[in-house]
Amino acid sequence: MQWTRDDRPRRITLISTGGTIASRWQGTGYAADASGDDVLATSALPEGVTVEVVDLFNVNSSRMTSVRQLTLLHAVHAALADPGVDGVVVTHGTDTLEESAFFLDLHHADPRPVVFTGAQRPLGTGDGDGPGNVYDALQVAASVRDLGVLVVFDGRVHAARGTVKTQTLAADAFADPTESGLGKVGFGSVHIRRSPDRPTPLPLPTANPASVSASGSVSASASEELPRVDVVMHHSDGDPLFLNTSVAAGAGGVVLVGTGAGNATPEIAAAVGAAVAQGTLVALSTRVSAGPIAELYTGGGAVDLVAAGAVPAGTLRAGQARMAVLATLLADVSPERRPALLHSLLNGPARPEPALTASGSRFSGAA
Repeated sequence: MQWTRDDRPRRITLISTGGTIASRWQGTGYAADASGDDVLATSALPEGVTVEVVDLFNVNSSRMTSVRQLTLLHAVHAALADPGVDGVVVTHGTDTLEESAFFLDLHHADPRPVVFTGAQRPLGTGDGDGPGNVYDALQVAASVRDLGVLVVFDGRVHAARGTVKTQTLAADAFADPTESGLGKVGFGSVHIRRSPDRPTPLPLPTANPASVSASGSVSASASEELPRVDVVMHHSDGDPLFLNTSVAAGAGGVVLVGTGAGNATPEIAAAVGAAVAQGTLVALSTRVSAGPIAELYTGGGAVDLVAAGAVPAGTLRAGQARMAVLATLLADVSPERRPALLHSLLNGPARPEPALTASGSRFSGAA
């Protein structure tokens, strides 16, 4: 479908959080220090669009925390509480953009869009991509509805779910390695090929994010109030040490990044079972760039890990799987219901089972 705006003026709120798009040279490297107004001043505005800037905080996104992401979630909901606002654009560093966008999407029930964008080249560089990305994000935010949270980058429109950073430096930085993108933006119109698959959005968490300052500093007490969720990767010679350490440190959840379609060892499967028995949520993802988790192998593979209580992450990778675990722990549900909720957040709406082969197997990969 093609979205072309009518002549009605649009009001967009731009929430600035830092990142490369707000970064300038500091003598030894780049760091975020520019305001949202500074970022906006580099870009033209789509016709008929007015923008109100909120400077939420200003950090390189490698410094992103759960407290800051929760603060951002509440700021977006506060912006959309104004019925005169037509959409929200969030400027964000690319390192953790995929995590913040997905976290917001899990809680986004409003038909108005929230559009994340950023830059791969710093503010003020001659070949900077920030101005074009901001323009495109504003165009999308002023045009579409009922698509959830989006990522707009290098002329492409992506769903928050499944979209990850696939290039460290190239301008076309984001993609979903398993699904096609939603569409493109350019020449005054937005072309959308499909609607994203999304689970039922969660209510806004009741956790209080008030301890983040405008500079992005977070009080120790605020961080301690939120659940700890760790990521542990399996590899050759991998053992349960780091999984057990996370549990011992009080992690409410752990994302186990397996090999292949979600495999590890019998020892790690036993550690998963022990963690789940004491109430720790465990999600199972993979270090492979594309494709789903599949219960194919025993001997410590996904068959055993899921039997031990790990929740398969579908096609989501570690960063987004971690946000689903965090959202589950923040949700107002009983501990017994958490695994089912986590499964729905990780896997989205139910899809038809893949066709069976002649042998009755869904096997399509290799260990």
